[in-house]
Amino acid sequence: MSFPLYAPAEEHDMLRETVRALADEKIAPHAAAADENEEFSWDVYKALVAADLHAVHVPEQYEGAGADALATVIVIEEVARACASSSLIPAVNKLGTVPLLLSASEELKSRYLAPVARGEAMFSYALSEPEAGSDAAAMKTKAVADGDSYILNGTKMWITNAGVSEYYTVMAVTDPSAGARGISAFVVEKSDEGVSFGPKERKLGIKGSPTRQVILDNVRIPATRMIGAPGTGFKTALATLDHTRITIAAQALGIAQGALDYAIGYVKERKQFGRPIADFQGLQFMVADMAMKLEAARQLTYHAAAKSERAMHGEPQKDLTFLSSAAKCAASDAAMEITTDAVQLLGGYGYTKDFPVERMMRDAKITQIYEGTNQIQRMVMARQLLK
Repeated sequence: MSFPLYAPAEEHDMLRETVRALADEKIAPHAAAADENEEFSWDVYKALVAADLHAVHVPEQYEGAGADALATVIVIEEVARACASSSLIPAVNKLGTVPLLLSASEELKSRYLAPVARGEAMFSYALSEPEAGSDAAAMKTKAVADGDSYILNGTKMWITNAGVSEYYTVMAVTDPSAGARGISAFVVEKSDEGVSFGPKERKLGIKGSPTRQVILDNVRIPATRMIGAPGTGFKTALATLDHTRITIAAQALGIAQGALDYAIGYVKERKQFGRPIADFQGLQFMVADMAMKLEAARQLTYHAAAKSERAMHGEPQKDLTFLSSAAKCAASDAAMEITTDAVQLLGGYGYTKDFPVERMMRDAKITQIYEGTNQIQRMVMARQLLK
């Protein structure tokens, strides 16, 4: 009896080669400078747009490449192997637009997805607030109906690519008496009157991607910019994360792969006691463990991506919430361990900015925190298992 090989398709492998070649040539050379200068790299953005790799997930009917969820994971993974900050371009474009793909009217999808697909705009996601992090339902940002408009007031926090993105999916309370069921989702444009941004956060890692507050001061937007029905915003937000936690897992895989590849190259060259340090069993065991953890996390992530793809096409996937949390948690924990070990394998050099692994270690940390901390992921997994 024959069955399809449990592996990515040939097209996926070809895509990986394409992205890796682009990342090695156009992205990796800028990674250290982007980190050092804390500047968003428009050159990298343009290179991704030119190769149609900036938002591969957008369906063909909205002028996108129509890539499946696994292809999107591979793109993010390969960009992150070169530069974690740059991988947030395809990842956050997906995060910002999945609410529209899941819940928006056709008119809203056509209007906002096509410019993203064409590379004319990026799309960020605004859920968290100063007092509403893990407890996102505690948000205070309000949207008050006024004729055929809504007026938004509040502050969103930790918004990735804030200020460089043109569009924002914003969650706001439309019915304060209804708790999580009183939250609605909207599209806000950077150019809307009353939209401003806080100063750039001074971060440990992913410094080439700005993180800022999005401040909404009496921002009036047409009611047609609501994503889905009133009160469905929080449900949409949670459904979105089932798909996009997998992209954070992909980012973690890429960071870890970059660190492992660099460390392997180093230990084969570096000599001590008259021979390459790769000859020493203690170091061989470290390298073996790093690769094993990475491959386990990768298989889990690809499995979750396959489930995500089916769910996006309307096939209910009972275990998607569990698998996406498991992939994000396993991959980010693995990335933190692998990058820390890579620094160790380089010894004193690993601790310096002359070598990329210290940057990778700093970049890996955020993958354990954003899009739901790994403590929250464990709660999510346990609830799925015990319900």
